[in-house]
Amino acid sequence: MKIVVNNIRLQYDENKEAEIVLKAKGNINIDELKEIISKGKMLVADIKQYRVKRSLDSNAYCFVLCQKIAEKINSTKELVYQKFIKDVGQFEIVPIKNEATDRWIEVWNSKGLGFFSEILKDSKLDGYKNVISYYGSSVYNGLEMNLLLNEIVTQCKELNIETISPKEIAEMSRLWGV
Repeated sequence: MKIVVNNIRLQYDENKEAEIVLKAKGNINIDELKEIISKGKMLVADIKQYRVKRSLDSNAYCFVLCQKIAEKINSTKELVYQKFIKDVGQFEIVPIKNEATDRWIEVWNSKGLGFFSEILKDSKLDGYKNVISYYGSSVYNGLEMNLLLNEIVTQCKELNIETISPKEIAEMSRLWGV
């Protein structure tokens, strides 16, 4: 069960242990929570800053700009997009067994245009290579998408390509919770 909390109160007991009181709205299955707690089961809570999911329109706008850049520099929107993903995108570096690297890269690359992997170097682990795997912007949160879009807009300005106004970009960012 995932809930959005709109109020948190922190207090400490006499043993200096933190007590967190959460107030939430929405569909919370109180009966399910009571049942879990009554059985003495433990719960796991992941508390992080709430961010509004960004609009898929922002991803579409990135591709519009990548197309304009591609036309200007005589490339393809796909290559332009991948360069931005590589320059400012989100990624993981994972040690993969030498004999599994080709398969890892093949499977990761099949997830979408922005998902691609490449071997960086031999890992410190014997028989492994470090593989960097980039995430496509379709899974970015608002903050990550804002970073990517700002980089693309900067490139557009350098190439004298018209973009939406800074005010409209700021409004897009505000809607993403950035």
